Amino acid sequence: MKRFIASLLLIGLLAGCNTIQGVGRDIKAAGGAIENASKK
Repeated sequence: MKRFIASLLLIGLLAGCNTIQGVGRDIKAAGGAIENASKK
């Protein structure tokens, strides 16, 4: 279930970015969210 939620979050973040720099920030944020989810 956590993997599904993380996937949806990643898709949402990638869909919202407009530049390459934005992609990098979105991937970093998604990685942090996945890391936090795995610690719980």
